Amino acid sequence: MERRDIPKQKINKYAIRKSLRLFGLMPASDRWLLALGTLFLAITAGTALLFPDLLGRMVDAYTDVNKLQESAMAFLYLFIAQALFSFLRIGLYVRVAENLTAVLRNRLYKAVLLQNMDFFHQNRTGDLLSRFTADIGQIQDTFTSNLAMFLRQLMVILGGIVYLFFTSNTLSLYMLGTVPVVVIISLFFGRFIRKIGRQVQELTGNNSVIAEETFTGIQNVKAFTNEDYEMRRYGRDVEQLRKKSIFRGLMRGAFSSFIIVCLFGSIVWLIFLGLGMVRSGEMALGELISFMFFTGFIGGSIGGMAEQFVQIQKTLGAVERVLDLIEKPTERLNGHAGAPEVIAGSVAFDNVSFSYPGRPDYPVLENINLSVEAGKSLAIVGPSGAGKSTVINLLYRFYEPDQGQILLGGKPISDLDLYTLRSQLALVPQEILLFGGSIYENIQYGNPEAGKEAVIQAAKMANAHDFISAFPEGYETIVGDRGIKLSGGQRQRIAIARAMLRNPQLLILDEATSSLDTESEQQVQSALKTLMKDRTSIVIAHRLSTIRHADTIVVLKQGKIIEQGSHEMLMNMEDGYYRKMVERQQDHTDFINHHENP
Repeated sequence: MERRDIPKQKINKYAIRKSLRLFGLMPASDRWLLALGTLFLAITAGTALLFPDLLGRMVDAYTDVNKLQESAMAFLYLFIAQALFSFLRIGLYVRVAENLTAVLRNRLYKAVLLQNMDFFHQNRTGDLLSRFTADIGQIQDTFTSNLAMFLRQLMVILGGIVYLFFTSNTLSLYMLGTVPVVVIISLFFGRFIRKIGRQVQELTGNNSVIAEETFTGIQNVKAFTNEDYEMRRYGRDVEQLRKKSIFRGLMRGAFSSFIIVCLFGSIVWLIFLGLGMVRSGEMALGELISFMFFTGFIGGSIGGMAEQFVQIQKTLGAVERVLDLIEKPTERLNGHAGAPEVIAGSVAFDNVSFSYPGRPDYPVLENINLSVEAGKSLAIVGPSGAGKSTVINLLYRFYEPDQGQILLGGKPISDLDLYTLRSQLALVPQEILLFGGSIYENIQYGNPEAGKEAVIQAAKMANAHDFISAFPEGYETIVGDRGIKLSGGQRQRIAIARAMLRNPQLLILDEATSSLDTESEQQVQSALKTLMKDRTSIVIAHRLSTIRHADTIVVLKQGKIIEQGSHEMLMNMEDGYYRKMVERQQDHTDFINHHENP
């Protein structure tokens, strides 16, 4: 997945304090390893600072063979020490970073998974996934390399400046007055040019979008004779792109001129001053060479620190977003330690009213009173937006009612642990989501502890065993992303087998056959009949012909129950809403059958 651009966070006390809580997620052993790695980092920074000094001494000793050999051996020892301590530092930082990343991924996944349904409705899936990819990746990169580079460059700058003042106060003041200033100006100049570059990229993207829209909708363009309009629109965009691109080119040229004149000019000026001091005997030639190398180290470190500073700002923002999710209160599921309590399947809604949190002034359900005895079936019908699916959401406690209470087996569901409550239920929805594994794994999802025989028996009861066995891989057939390799009827029967394997006290069918053809519907209905036998069932129905035999039918309209009774009772109401719905569907079916079979 492509990593999105991460917004930066200002560095302040709050951001730093929150980021320091990451260290609380580390075991004590990892904190010691991080401290040891930082010590090795300081040693590598120190050995880097020895390089210009040794180079200067080698230059001064070029006439003395023995001193020249000593300098060469010192370089060898220096490189060996730097290589060794760099390897140890990298190894320790990587270990700590990967351990922390694993902890963050697990904690974040658990925190998101245990959020309530309103959280998932309020947050886009792409934004949540970016926490696992972009934000955690940013934190990982910072602990692996960015933090180390920032600290190393800071040590080199401070150590280099101290060395320069020991070498020559006068030349050091000249250097600090020119090179760092020029480098900092160059960084701001470069950032300005990158900003212009992003604008050019956006204009180029807009240019492509216009062309894509025009060519995709070419039939409309020609039908409305808007070729001239589209050419003018595209031309205006091209002109903006042309001007901005020219401006970017001029700025790049100015930046190059600035580097040549100011940065290189200041270095040459320092060399000129230094050579004058060498002639006057104020410093040795080797010291001047060391001085210039240190100057280069300092300038390069200042430039590198700017990029690392930006990365650290991004990391602070990433840490805040990740920790905000990890520390967000979750649903409480307390029953995983053992088998949940079995509760009788009777259901009652007692004067229940509800509005979704985002729309408190728009009631979805008002004063709902309904009940279904254990082993009986209840069908809920009504137009779209009547509140049918909301009844299911409240029963699962995805949301809490604003008023009233819901009883399961005579017990208020608000008093039940969520794990205990939801373990009594099984849902067969209209839109079946299968996971991308095998058919066997998707059925077993209803009860992960079930064995192979139980899975096969559930498939047979769901009328799914025959078509599964017909596949070359049988139950190990991979269903593809969201079950794309299976037909709608096959997906529905696997979902029914999954529900059967769960052996719920209460079965919920949410328009489970509304999107199927006639043949698939018959097979699914046969499987549902087996599943519903002697089991409390709540059915949300679109095709009214499928709920004729329900013990009770509830008609919802605009969040209120307007009719309730058996199919026969409701059909005997002359002006009843349910009767009109049945007659309209019957007329529609007769019309289709007449035209398909004239």
